[in-house]
Amino acid sequence: MAFTTMNGRTRSSLAEINITPLVDVVLVLLVIFMITEPVLQSGIEVNVPKTRTVKVITQQRMVVTIDRDQNVYLNDQPVNVHELPARLRQAGTDPSRQTIYLRSDERVPFGAFASVMDAVKQAGITNVSIVTQPVETGRERR
Repeated sequence: MAFTTMNGRTRSSLAEINITPLVDVVLVLLVIFMITEPVLQSGIEVNVPKTRTVKVITQQRMVVTIDRDQNVYLNDQPVNVHELPARLRQAGTDPSRQTIYLRSDERVPFGAFASVMDAVKQAGITNVSIVTQPVETGRERR
């Protein structure tokens, strides 16, 4: 776009885009996603049982998940229940000091749950935390 000044000279406008604010916003979003990614739990959809006592998960641990179809996952990766002890031992840490979070759909039969617990015990892991969600209180209950 051209315009004329008082002394009769024609000047063109400066049409550069300042990308510094765009880069700032993108970097902030990147940092936010990098911080929140480890906080996100396993991506497998599971309706875990509801209990009155629930402890908030604060540390990143290995998660074993049993979905409603009794498929077993180790950190979002499908695994055969018979291969689970060997895969858990491959983690490289001392099994007696390792903690496992066990997520199971509330509709999973106890036999399937017990077989996964047995596989975890075969790996030498004794510290198992069962993931639950809090019971709804007040008017939200049905």
